[in-house]
Amino acid sequence: MEQTIPRSGRYIRQSSGYRAFIPAPLPPEPPVAMAGLQDLLSRADRALGRLDGSVLTLPNPDLFVFMYVRKEAVLSSQIEGTQSSLQDVLAAEARLFDRERPSDVREVLNYIDAMRYGLERLRELPVSVRLIREIHEHLLCGVRGGRLAPGELRTSQNWIGPAGCTLNDASFVPPPPEMAPELLSDLERFLHQQDDLPALIKIGLIHAQFETIHPFLDGNGRVGRLLITFLLCSQDILHKPVLYLSYYFKRHRQTYYDHLQAVRDSGDWEGWLTFFLRGVTEVSEQATETARRILQMREEHRSAIAENMGYAAGNGHRVLETLFERPIVSVKDVEGITGTTYAAANQLVKRLEGLGLLEEITGQARNRRFRYAPYIRLFTDEGTEASADSDEGMPA
Repeated sequence: MEQTIPRSGRYIRQSSGYRAFIPAPLPPEPPVAMAGLQDLLSRADRALGRLDGSVLTLPNPDLFVFMYVRKEAVLSSQIEGTQSSLQDVLAAEARLFDRERPSDVREVLNYIDAMRYGLERLRELPVSVRLIREIHEHLLCGVRGGRLAPGELRTSQNWIGPAGCTLNDASFVPPPPEMAPELLSDLERFLHQQDDLPALIKIGLIHAQFETIHPFLDGNGRVGRLLITFLLCSQDILHKPVLYLSYYFKRHRQTYYDHLQAVRDSGDWEGWLTFFLRGVTEVSEQATETARRILQMREEHRSAIAENMGYAAGNGHRVLETLFERPIVSVKDVEGITGTTYAAANQLVKRLEGLGLLEEITGQARNRRFRYAPYIRLFTDEGTEASADSDEGMPA
């Protein structure tokens, strides 16, 4: 039995009884009604432009991108059920042992690696099915889902729904596996075809379509959100990956799922795009404010070092700049940064502690680690600390 949904596709009952959804190729027909979206689109474009400009005005923007990427990685992974926080990720990268740290921190680190890898590959390879598969392989290597064919399109049916549900009572069943390659090829053609669709509208359509195809046995949500970043950067809408849109998706998680499902069930592309554009605007404005606060904080801390550290101010400034990329350090690290003796580095750390820039986090006499607490706090909020339920499909 077949049920056709205007504009979005059709549900087809499979031989074993369940219904799978086969999406129609993009763009939607009839076309997206732009009249109701134009104001939202203009606001989103302006907010992204301000964000891009504010980040590029930061001294050495690449240093500051470090934390934006990690925040997005934490939030996107939490949507899939990970428990790790931004603090856990920074501690793991600093090789700071903690038996209480969630074991799933490796998944967040993989997300960071996948984003780095993808952005590097974009220099020689356009956004494509090939790139998506490579990203997926990096994302799932050696973690939960790592046995579910990383980098390979699924060859069995998956589905989405509450834990323990079956194909017959799932919330959503994506297309049968044999259709995934062709559907992804259609999506790639749409991505690169010349048309009059505004870039953000096109990116919103692509994300929703990818999540509907659900081409992998695991990791579809995270890859789909990475895809947004790659498209923004590949089209020079953003020069740096500083939009943590997963903050918005996570905070409105059920609404996010409901809008995606409404596209499939009733062809409501406009409802999804309204939600998407509002998210782009809201998160762009938040990230722009974070960039402003980073710049203000950096100047305040540079002034505090210059006014209070005398002849050691030069080394203090060197350490400060490094902390934006590596916000957890040891005395040994500071020794390497400054090229001084261990004793001098230890004294420098004490003085930075006294100024409130560094904070000891191990409580140990040996192998101590210090974090740049004021900077980390700019990125730490409710959105990065709470966990979420998984929306991943379950393999049949």
